[in-house]
Amino acid sequence: MYAEKLSRIDVFLLTHNRLLREAFARVLGKYNIQVVAAVAPDDTLIPRIGELKPKILALDSNAFTELGPDVIPAVMQAVPELRIISFGMDNDEHTFLKCVRAGISGYLLKEASATEVACALRIVAESGAVCPPNLCHFLFRQVASDTRTIYRRGRSLGLTRREEQLAKMIGLNLSNKEIAQQLNISEQTVKNHVHRMLRKLGVPDRLSVAEMCRDEAIVA
Repeated sequence: MYAEKLSRIDVFLLTHNRLLREAFARVLGKYNIQVVAAVAPDDTLIPRIGELKPKILALDSNAFTELGPDVIPAVMQAVPELRIISFGMDNDEHTFLKCVRAGISGYLLKEASATEVACALRIVAESGAVCPPNLCHFLFRQVASDTRTIYRRGRSLGLTRREEQLAKMIGLNLSNKEIAQQLNISEQTVKNHVHRMLRKLGVPDRLSVAEMCRDEAIVA
Protein backbone atom coordinates (compact mmCIF):
# COMPACT_ATOMS: atom_id res chain seq x y z
CA MET A 1 0.00 0.00 0.00
CA TYR A 2 2.85 2.40 0.86
CA ALA A 3 4.46 2.04 -2.57
CA GLU A 4 1.16 2.79 -4.31
CA LYS A 5 1.14 6.26 -2.71
CA LEU A 6 4.53 7.10 -4.20
CA SER A 7 5.12 8.31 -7.74
CA ARG A 8 7.04 5.87 -9.88
CA ILE A 9 10.76 6.46 -10.46
CA ASP A 10 12.62 4.73 -13.29
CA VAL A 11 16.19 3.79 -12.43
CA PHE A 12 18.99 2.42 -14.58
CA LEU A 13 21.16 0.25 -12.32
CA LEU A 14 24.81 -0.23 -13.18
CA THR A 15 26.88 -2.87 -11.37
CA HIS A 16 28.88 -5.99 -12.22
CA ASN A 17 27.37 -7.83 -9.25
CA ARG A 18 24.47 -9.86 -10.63
CA LEU A 19 23.20 -10.80 -7.16
CA LEU A 20 23.16 -7.13 -6.20
CA ARG A 21 21.27 -6.22 -9.37
CA GLU A 22 18.58 -8.80 -8.68
CA ALA A 23 18.30 -7.97 -4.96
CA PHE A 24 18.03 -4.24 -5.59
CA ALA A 25 15.34 -4.75 -8.20
CA ARG A 26 13.21 -6.57 -5.61
CA VAL A 27 13.81 -4.16 -2.73
CA LEU A 28 13.38 -0.98 -4.74
CA GLY A 29 10.09 -2.26 -6.11
CA LYS A 30 8.65 -1.89 -2.60
CA TYR A 31 9.17 1.86 -2.94
CA ASN A 32 7.66 2.05 -6.44
CA ILE A 33 11.14 2.44 -7.89
CA GLN A 34 11.25 0.58 -11.19
CA VAL A 35 14.62 -0.77 -12.33
CA VAL A 36 14.24 -0.38 -16.09
CA ALA A 37 17.66 -1.95 -16.71
CA ALA A 38 20.21 -3.66 -14.46
CA VAL A 39 23.46 -4.30 -16.27
CA ALA A 40 27.23 -4.34 -16.06
CA PRO A 41 29.14 -1.45 -17.72
CA ASP A 42 29.84 -1.86 -21.43
CA ASP A 43 30.09 0.16 -24.64
CA THR A 44 26.30 0.22 -25.11
CA LEU A 45 25.71 2.10 -21.87
CA ILE A 46 25.08 5.60 -23.24
CA PRO A 47 22.84 4.51 -26.16
CA ARG A 48 20.75 2.34 -23.83
CA ILE A 49 20.31 5.13 -21.30
CA GLY A 50 19.43 7.50 -24.13
CA GLU A 51 16.79 5.04 -25.34
CA LEU A 52 15.23 4.26 -21.94
CA LYS A 53 15.54 7.81 -20.54
CA PRO A 54 15.42 6.84 -16.85
CA LYS A 55 15.04 9.41 -14.11
CA ILE A 56 18.18 8.23 -12.32
CA LEU A 57 21.36 6.33 -13.11
CA ALA A 58 22.59 4.44 -10.04
CA LEU A 59 26.07 2.95 -10.20
CA ASP A 60 28.27 1.27 -7.63
CA SER A 61 31.90 2.07 -6.82
CA ASN A 62 33.33 -0.56 -9.18
CA ALA A 63 31.31 0.75 -12.11
CA PHE A 64 32.36 4.32 -11.34
CA THR A 65 36.03 3.31 -11.16
CA GLU A 66 35.84 1.33 -14.41
CA LEU A 67 34.02 4.01 -16.38
CA GLY A 68 35.82 6.99 -14.87
CA PRO A 69 34.31 10.40 -14.13
CA ASP A 70 34.39 11.49 -17.79
CA VAL A 71 31.51 9.20 -18.69
CA ILE A 72 29.10 11.03 -16.38
CA PRO A 73 28.99 14.31 -18.36
CA ALA A 74 28.62 12.24 -21.54
CA VAL A 75 25.64 10.37 -20.08
CA MET A 76 24.07 13.59 -18.83
CA GLN A 77 24.45 15.10 -22.28
CA ALA A 78 22.59 12.14 -23.77
CA VAL A 79 19.79 12.50 -21.19
CA PRO A 80 19.82 16.12 -19.91
CA GLU A 81 17.27 15.51 -17.15
CA LEU A 82 19.16 12.48 -15.81
CA ARG A 83 20.23 12.46 -12.17
CA ILE A 84 23.11 10.25 -11.03
CA ILE A 85 23.79 8.56 -7.72
CA SER A 86 26.78 6.43 -6.73
CA PHE A 87 26.55 3.86 -3.94
CA GLY A 88 28.92 1.48 -2.16
CA MET A 89 31.51 4.24 -2.14
CA ASP A 90 34.48 4.83 0.17
CA ASN A 91 34.45 7.56 2.79
CA ASP A 92 37.17 9.36 0.86
CA GLU A 93 37.22 13.12 0.30
CA HIS A 94 39.19 12.97 -2.95
CA THR A 95 36.85 10.41 -4.56
CA PHE A 96 33.79 12.28 -3.29
CA LEU A 97 34.98 15.57 -4.78
CA LYS A 98 35.77 13.85 -8.07
CA CYS A 99 32.20 12.51 -8.17
CA VAL A 100 30.65 15.90 -7.34
CA ARG A 101 32.69 17.65 -10.01
CA ALA A 102 31.66 15.00 -12.51
CA GLY A 103 28.01 15.85 -11.84
CA ILE A 104 26.55 13.28 -9.44
CA SER A 105 23.74 14.22 -7.06
CA GLY A 106 24.07 11.40 -4.55
CA TYR A 107 27.03 9.72 -2.84
CA LEU A 108 26.33 6.76 -0.55
CA LEU A 109 28.91 4.80 1.42
CA LYS A 110 29.39 1.04 1.54
CA GLU A 111 27.56 0.92 4.86
CA ALA A 112 24.31 2.21 3.32
CA SER A 113 21.41 -0.25 3.35
CA ALA A 114 19.07 -0.94 0.44
CA THR A 115 16.40 1.11 2.22
CA GLU A 116 18.79 4.05 2.55
CA VAL A 117 19.59 3.78 -1.15
CA ALA A 118 15.86 3.80 -1.95
CA CYS A 119 15.33 6.92 0.17
CA ALA A 120 18.30 8.59 -1.50
CA LEU A 121 16.91 7.78 -4.94
CA ARG A 122 13.65 9.50 -4.06
CA ILE A 123 15.44 12.58 -2.71
CA VAL A 124 17.61 12.85 -5.82
CA ALA A 125 14.61 12.28 -8.10
CA GLU A 126 12.99 15.34 -6.51
CA SER A 127 16.05 17.48 -7.38
CA GLY A 128 17.67 17.01 -3.98
CA ALA A 129 21.18 15.84 -3.17
CA VAL A 130 22.50 13.23 -0.75
CA CYS A 131 25.88 12.69 0.88
CA PRO A 132 27.28 11.73 4.30
CA PRO A 133 27.39 14.62 6.83
CA ASN A 134 31.18 14.62 7.14
CA LEU A 135 31.62 14.84 3.36
CA CYS A 136 28.97 17.56 3.18
CA HIS A 137 31.05 19.57 5.65
CA PHE A 138 34.15 18.90 3.56
CA LEU A 139 32.35 20.17 0.45
CA PHE A 140 31.45 23.44 2.19
CA ARG A 141 35.08 23.91 3.22
CA GLN A 142 36.27 23.13 -0.32
CA VAL A 143 33.91 25.65 -1.91
CA ALA A 144 35.02 28.31 0.58
CA SER A 145 38.67 27.53 -0.20
CA ASP A 146 38.08 27.71 -3.96
CA THR A 147 36.30 31.05 -3.56
CA ARG A 148 39.22 32.49 -1.60
CA THR A 149 41.64 31.27 -4.28
CA ILE A 150 39.61 32.92 -7.04
CA TYR A 151 39.46 36.13 -5.00
CA ARG A 152 43.26 36.17 -4.54
CA ARG A 153 43.80 35.57 -8.26
CA GLY A 154 41.43 38.40 -9.09
CA ARG A 155 43.37 40.69 -6.78
CA SER A 156 46.62 39.68 -8.52
CA LEU A 157 45.19 41.08 -11.78
CA GLY A 158 44.08 44.24 -10.02
CA LEU A 159 40.38 43.65 -10.69
CA THR A 160 37.62 44.79 -8.38
CA ARG A 161 34.89 42.36 -7.35
CA ARG A 162 32.51 43.96 -9.83
CA GLU A 163 35.10 43.58 -12.61
CA GLU A 164 35.61 39.92 -11.69
CA GLN A 165 31.84 39.50 -11.93
CA LEU A 166 31.86 41.08 -15.37
CA ALA A 167 34.81 38.92 -16.44
CA LYS A 168 32.81 35.78 -15.64
CA MET A 169 29.85 37.06 -17.65
CA ILE A 170 32.11 37.99 -20.57
CA GLY A 171 33.49 34.46 -20.35
CA LEU A 172 29.91 33.23 -20.85
CA ASN A 173 29.71 35.29 -24.08
CA LEU A 174 27.10 37.67 -22.67
CA SER A 175 26.77 41.01 -24.46
CA ASN A 176 27.04 44.36 -22.64
CA LYS A 177 23.26 44.67 -22.85
CA GLU A 178 22.70 41.20 -21.35
CA ILE A 179 25.20 41.92 -18.56
CA ALA A 180 23.48 45.23 -17.82
CA GLN A 181 20.10 43.49 -17.56
CA GLN A 182 21.42 40.81 -15.20
CA LEU A 183 23.21 43.30 -12.93
CA ASN A 184 20.40 45.89 -13.14
CA ILE A 185 22.78 48.64 -14.26
CA SER A 186 22.96 50.72 -17.41
CA GLU A 187 24.65 49.47 -20.55
CA GLN A 188 26.90 52.53 -20.48
CA THR A 189 28.08 51.58 -16.98
CA VAL A 190 29.01 48.11 -18.27
CA LYS A 191 30.93 49.71 -21.15
CA ASN A 192 32.82 51.89 -18.68
CA HIS A 193 33.74 48.84 -16.57
CA VAL A 194 34.91 46.92 -19.63
CA HIS A 195 36.99 49.88 -20.81
CA ARG A 196 38.75 50.07 -17.42
CA MET A 197 39.36 46.31 -17.47
CA LEU A 198 40.99 46.55 -20.90
CA ARG A 199 43.35 49.23 -19.60
CA LYS A 200 44.16 47.34 -16.38
CA LEU A 201 44.89 44.08 -18.16
CA GLY A 202 46.56 45.68 -21.16
CA VAL A 203 44.50 43.71 -23.66
CA PRO A 204 42.76 44.91 -26.85
CA ASP A 205 39.27 43.40 -26.59
CA ARG A 206 36.64 41.56 -24.53
CA LEU A 207 37.76 38.15 -25.77
CA SER A 208 41.24 38.79 -24.42
CA VAL A 209 39.76 39.71 -21.04
CA ALA A 210 37.96 36.36 -20.87
CA GLU A 211 41.07 34.44 -21.97
CA MET A 212 43.35 36.14 -19.44
CA CYS A 213 40.88 35.61 -16.60
CA ARG A 214 40.43 32.00 -17.66
CA ASP A 215 44.18 31.48 -17.44
CA GLU A 216 44.03 32.81 -13.89
CA ALA A 217 41.03 30.52 -13.10
CA ILE A 218 38.75 33.51 -12.51
CA VAL A 219 36.37 32.19 -15.16
CA ALA A 220 35.71 28.54 -15.96
